[in-house]
Amino acid sequence: MSWQSARMSALFVVVLIAAIGLPGAANAAGLDGATLSWPWALPFAGILLTIAFAQLLFPKFWHRHYGKLAFVWAALTLAPLAALHGMDTAAAALAHAMVGDYVGFIAILFALYVVAGGILVLGTFRGTPIVNLSLLTFGTLIASVVGTTGAAMILIRPLLRANGARLNNVHVVVFFIFLVGNIGGALSPLGDPPLFIGFLNGVRFFWPLQHLWRPTVFIACCVLGIFFIVDTWFHWKERRAAPAGEVVEHVPFHVYGLVNLLLLVLIIGVVISSALWNPGISFTVYGTALPLQALARDVALILVALLSLWLTPNEHREANGFTFEPIIEVAILFAGIFVCAVPVLAALEAGHDGSLAWLLAVVTNRDGTPHLPAYFWLTGVLSAILDNAPTYLVFFKLAGGNATELMTTLGSTLTAISMGAVYMGALTYIGNAPNFMIYAIATERGIKMPSFFGYMVWPMVVLGPVFAAVAYIFVAH
Repeated sequence: MSWQSARMSALFVVVLIAAIGLPGAANAAGLDGATLSWPWALPFAGILLTIAFAQLLFPKFWHRHYGKLAFVWAALTLAPLAALHGMDTAAAALAHAMVGDYVGFIAILFALYVVAGGILVLGTFRGTPIVNLSLLTFGTLIASVVGTTGAAMILIRPLLRANGARLNNVHVVVFFIFLVGNIGGALSPLGDPPLFIGFLNGVRFFWPLQHLWRPTVFIACCVLGIFFIVDTWFHWKERRAAPAGEVVEHVPFHVYGLVNLLLLVLIIGVVISSALWNPGISFTVYGTALPLQALARDVALILVALLSLWLTPNEHREANGFTFEPIIEVAILFAGIFVCAVPVLAALEAGHDGSLAWLLAVVTNRDGTPHLPAYFWLTGVLSAILDNAPTYLVFFKLAGGNATELMTTLGSTLTAISMGAVYMGALTYIGNAPNFMIYAIATERGIKMPSFFGYMVWPMVVLGPVFAAVAYIFVAH
């Protein structure tokens, strides 16, 4: 952990504790979204575009100063709020963003990242089409259980070792991002950050499994089938050439850190229990209600992560290349994203009276019913550009933000939003948190991964027709 990252993390904790202790919580003023014009969305667009392009155009500057950039965009959101709407309103907006959404979001990501990072899979695999298909299928299956980040952390290095001697191995990593980093996480709130955001906003834990399993099985089978054809073709070409590349030393198959599998089960139990247990007790943090079950869930998740650090030998994490820097970067950047999203979400909550009423018109039919294809494609495309977690939250609010209604009478709308956010996070490196992590690990191992725009050609060719079929079968009908 760098000194700058440690300072930024400490600063965030201090600010959060201070917010909890601020006086006058019960009297915090609410933010009226109808009074917010479109310029209030500029910091939100700014931080997301900065994340998208700064790390690609100025990587050294980005890795040294990303925390400062996130802080600047957050300040450009909060300072005008305080100046024009009062300190109470700005503080209440900050508390709602942090306590209401962010803390639970980052707690589950942190727990899954730490626990999965303690599972070390060793063994010599030959990267044949059957072996690669098996690894990708297994990763897709477990992604909804251990999270896309967890599944990627567990399997990316064994996959790279298996294909180290292949002449053509870029496509293996690209399809790994498609399936393990995105599509496989569609069946539970643990699987992908957008679904956990939905869970935090009242969507039942098993709702994604009940409503998304058919399209997920369809799209996974299609993409796995395409992968097998592509990998078989490359493998056939390579057999006609002399072997080249990294010489892989034989290592017997073994899984270390098995205690973390039990801790993953414990994480699942904690999340489900928090949904089932409702003691009716809540605390108010500057105008934002914090239910006891949510507080207990987040504390339990952090304790499970600390337990994993204590029980897992350091050499297992070192062999996995485990560091805290990626999760610290995610924590800092998403803190900024959640703060910058405050005016956008307030404008959406204002409905037809807000500055984003035009977006509401795009996703609404003339008879007032939701336009499902628009929800699917807009959520998906914007997820690829702006990251899928905040995009999901924006469209969740745009659809009314009432979880009970969205799970019942508007179930097809929530299905379209969920599919767009989860599946199309694979369209770019920045669409979902694990994508860039997988890219970085593969590049470190010598894989010549495509550039930002070069990568986008792959999903356009492979996933575009599959998404069109999904839209026709599961959204329009």
